[in-house]
Amino acid sequence: MLTPSRLALARARRGLTAVELARKAGTSPASIGDYEHGRRHPQPATTARLTEALGFPAGFLEADDVPEIDVVTRPAPKRQRDAAISAARLAIGFDAWLAGAFTFPEPDVPTWDHPDPDTAAEMVRARWGLPHRPAPNMVHLLEAHGVRVFSLPQDCAAAGPFSLRHDGTPYVFLDPTATPDQARFDTARELGHLIRTGDAQTFATAFLLPRAGVLATVPRGALTEQVVALSTTWHVSPLTLAHRLRDLGLLTSPQYTTVCAQLARRTTGMAHRETSQVLTKVFRTLRAQGTTPHAIARELLLDVEELNGLVFGLVLTALPGQGDRSHPATPHLTLVRR
Repeated sequence: MLTPSRLALARARRGLTAVELARKAGTSPASIGDYEHGRRHPQPATTARLTEALGFPAGFLEADDVPEIDVVTRPAPKRQRDAAISAARLAIGFDAWLAGAFTFPEPDVPTWDHPDPDTAAEMVRARWGLPHRPAPNMVHLLEAHGVRVFSLPQDCAAAGPFSLRHDGTPYVFLDPTATPDQARFDTARELGHLIRTGDAQTFATAFLLPRAGVLATVPRGALTEQVVALSTTWHVSPLTLAHRLRDLGLLTSPQYTTVCAQLARRTTGMAHRETSQVLTKVFRTLRAQGTTPHAIARELLLDVEELNGLVFGLVLTALPGQGDRSHPATPHLTLVRR
């Protein structure tokens, strides 16, 4: 029997209106509304046509409900926003499947509602035992403290990144089209959203560029070449560092303007996006056991393209010799023997 919420989720994930789905499946828009609200159930042949029209594997529309989530995304067209939220719901279902096979780190992301983002950043760094030095791979760091990090599929990029908590577990969903520098900053900013600091943008800057650490390592009146070199040390974009130096009084307004003008004429930044240690370990372990991504997708009633979209940029670049070469905190991940 068709599960109404699954039909609504699948339609949203594909970015279809009821009229468009009805046309593809050979039924009426009114029938789609009835099916999604549980007022009546389609015949098996109609369910099969709906499944085919939506491009999901057989059985997807008849499986158990997928958890609802409450999330705020950045402004985006409704179709892309709904598609992104639906993808996030599928990722949470994937995470539940993983939790049945692996033991992940317990969440350690406080909720303080702290109005001062600089102080909140210092408190999180102190809680996590980070000195006033450059933060390690931010994805690894969040995973080590129980945050589940996924990618949004590329067709959902307009709505991301965003974060949420579900059943006590914090989740971060990243924009697959972001540059390596921006993706790192986005990860820090979503940490600020999870903590509920007043200004997540300022929190991210303060977390990646702690006041004490910057004041101790960056000279007053740094020239553009120095800003570029130091941005590599701190794993941020040169413009982000220049902005922080201005706010900390290490660059005057004229100096800041000059540095930004010179930076606009050059291309600099991180070479690779930060990747997931947890998901890399998961897929390597499953592969060693003979479980392929196709097999996982089949068990989740997804196609492998959908599964790949949820880990895009987080796994494939995490092979030896690539990715971030710092020494981040290592998430504790163990396999549950079934």
